[in-house]
Amino acid sequence: MKPHSVELPLGRSHAQPKTPKIFLLIIFGTLALLTIIPVFYPLLGYPLYLLKHSSSKPSSTYDSQEPDASISISESETCDIFTGEWVPNPDAPYYTNTTCRGIHEHQNCMKYGRPDTEFMKWKWKPDGCELPVFNPAQFLEIVRGKSLAFVGDSVGRNQMESLICLLSRVEYPVDVSYTPDDNFKRWKYTTYNFTIAYFWTTYLVKSKQREVNGPTQTGLFNLYLDEFDEKWTTQIEEFDYLIISGGHWFSRSLVFYENHQIVGCHFCLVENVTDLTKFYGYRKAFRTAFRAINSLENFKGITFLRTFAPSHFENGWWNHGGNCVRTKPFTSNETALDGDNFELYMIQMEEFRTAEREGRKKGKRYRLMDITQAALLRPDGHPSKYGHWPHENMTLFSDCLHWCMPGPIDTWNDFLLQMLKKEGAKSHQ
Repeated sequence: MKPHSVELPLGRSHAQPKTPKIFLLIIFGTLALLTIIPVFYPLLGYPLYLLKHSSSKPSSTYDSQEPDASISISESETCDIFTGEWVPNPDAPYYTNTTCRGIHEHQNCMKYGRPDTEFMKWKWKPDGCELPVFNPAQFLEIVRGKSLAFVGDSVGRNQMESLICLLSRVEYPVDVSYTPDDNFKRWKYTTYNFTIAYFWTTYLVKSKQREVNGPTQTGLFNLYLDEFDEKWTTQIEEFDYLIISGGHWFSRSLVFYENHQIVGCHFCLVENVTDLTKFYGYRKAFRTAFRAINSLENFKGITFLRTFAPSHFENGWWNHGGNCVRTKPFTSNETALDGDNFELYMIQMEEFRTAEREGRKKGKRYRLMDITQAALLRPDGHPSKYGHWPHENMTLFSDCLHWCMPGPIDTWNDFLLQMLKKEGAKSHQ
């Protein structure tokens, strides 16, 4: 696979100046005053953990002796695979940075000297059932003749590359991209006639950089909250599966437009413009993205919302020494989804339910891939300072937002496979 363009996690690269920068969830201390703490939400119907806490072949072939992922996860159909704990798994990982050539450089933690390896040796154990280990041969059989698109930012790309690495035990895809732009890539598994695509969109809606620096020195962006981002909305009708996600970019300074007029902003410091906070933009962006999907008459695929994945900065803001140095997962009683993370998650859930209800009238299908608790419990899974060589001529902060590969993000694709198996069972019935 060709190397992908590098989106620096937290800073500016002098070596690759054309690479898009990424801003992290955590912003300057002064923005903490703008944090909205939710007072009340009706939790009925939400995950249990919220109630608790209010084509070339690879060099190595797939080992058929791995655990049989065709086994049903549970005799009970009521098991919530997204609520559980991380438990030790000495058999992991199932690929390495030397066996998979598709790992993004800034997530290649072992290459860049991460000294501990225990973070790779855990598996997700849902409450009341088992989640099978990812079976690449089974996955490729399920998606034979189909296509899957990832729509989102660099965390979405992180999951896509995890999937490519998990599948590399069976086959590598060939690049069939229609453009040289690395933000819009397509790969094909020729043996299985299966296509994966990636569509880069930081805000899900139409956007444009307004100023290079902005109040937080990370750019000021115009978001046109009622306008589709046609770079992806015009491309997805042919796909069988769509995984949509987004979140961390909304902490940048933003100016909100609706009906071609400025309606407010998030920490833009523009005179006579009301600060509506990032949550306003986040809700409207997802609403518009779902409206775009529901408006596509020829889109017959399944839309998966991959929920928000919290970052894990400790001991300071991202640009004031914050880091993520833990080497073990949290247990579910050691932390809780709260503050901004809770607000963003609940916005996603509410807009998803509305879109699902409206989409059903038009024959659209929506599914929830709720990775939030599993991600929340893994402060040990980020690159930290192991996303580049210490001596490189770069200005980088610790990356506590993206995920090492191999690592916890591989479990997101365990979820994906189980959900596809469930879809197959529905079709059979």
